[in-house]
Amino acid sequence: MIYKNIRKAIFMTRPNRFIAHILLEGKEEICHVKNTGRCKELLTPGAEIYVQEFDETKRKTKYDLISVYKGRRLVNIDSQVPNKLFREWAERNQFFGEDATIRPEFTYGQSRFDFYVESGARKILIEIKGVTLEEHGVVLFPDAPTQRGVKHIQELQQALDKGMEAYLVFIIQMQGVHYMSPNWRTHPAFGHALVQAEQAGLKIMALDCQLGEDWIEAREFVEVRLGNF
Repeated sequence: MIYKNIRKAIFMTRPNRFIAHILLEGKEEICHVKNTGRCKELLTPGAEIYVQEFDETKRKTKYDLISVYKGRRLVNIDSQVPNKLFREWAERNQFFGEDATIRPEFTYGQSRFDFYVESGARKILIEIKGVTLEEHGVVLFPDAPTQRGVKHIQELQQALDKGMEAYLVFIIQMQGVHYMSPNWRTHPAFGHALVQAEQAGLKIMALDCQLGEDWIEAREFVEVRLGNF
């Protein structure tokens, strides 16, 4: 995926989930944050960031915050990109078969899942989660309690009971990590639900991304460790 009109800036403050104050070419600007997660370890005063510039006459803000450097590691925090990356990756690698039909935004039970796939007799539900939290080379999800995430896992498990396949895919929006794990410290209920569903047949995958200042692409499998470390 390619981003157009990327500009380098400096992060200043984040007064709420949706807005950041940034410094761009010596001028303070207001920027939309495309991630409602906490991102506290990323969005620190003085951090180098990359923003996408738009025509301000059509928007409330002129810029979207796309990525941020954490030390030497560039992390994409665009919460709208993981679904696009997974679909590109699945189609490029024919992961579900050459003739698979991939439908986005599929309602099943009481939830809307990111994808529904049919491939021959296979019927597959897929939920995608973007991951931006990294500690010492280990990536963790979630970065804040997510009852919605637990509900998704439970309904994927119900789909398994009815003969469907189900995947939970973590798109790690960075590269060079060791492994991925549920964030037991932040939301143990999510970890327990994930372990239970995996034992029932849920397929859990994690993919890292290669990225630059104006592009990102899902690439390689990353090991998932479910144990409570």
